[in-house]
Formats: sequence, structure tokens, C-alpha cells
Amino acid sequence: MSKTPPNPSMTATDLAEILFSSGLQASDNPTPEQVRTAVDALSRTCAGDPSACAARVAQEAGDHPDTFAVRMRWALDTVQDAYGDLTTAA
Repeated sequence: MSKTPPNPSMTATDLAEILFSSGLQASDNPTPEQVRTAVDALSRTCAGDPSACAARVAQEAGDHPDTFAVRMRWALDTVQDAYGDLTTAA
């Protein structure tokens, strides 16, 4: 499977938001291929629009503020591992 993001303009932050919104958990110890598969599938669900997944992230952040930062850090680190060196949005 390609290490290319579903949309070439996506940043690591965009991909992390998509991963954050997926069913994958840190405790699953997903492989890079599993991460890319989950991100690709959810990206299609969000119609390739990162803002659609960002709304899911906001909902989760509101529902679980105590675990948001840890999960987002995991998502950022995990997409870096799965996709390689990507830009992170400021």
C-alpha cells in the first residue's frame, strides 16, 4: 500500500484528525498499513474533506476532554510513522 496520503495536499495534522476519528485505538497497536487503510477508508467517508473529520474530532474533544490530548498525540505520532515525513499544520 502506498505511503501517499489520500489527498496529496493533506498535512500530518489532517491525517491525524482522520485517524483520531477512526475506530483504531493506541491499544490496538495498529501497523502502518492498518493506519493507512483506516485513514483512506474514513477519508472517502469524509469525501476527502479534512474539515468533515475535524467536526468529528471536535465532538470527541467535547465528549472526552480528559483523553483528547493523549489521543491526538498518539494520532500525530502514528500518522508520521505510517506516512513518513509530512508537514504538520500550525
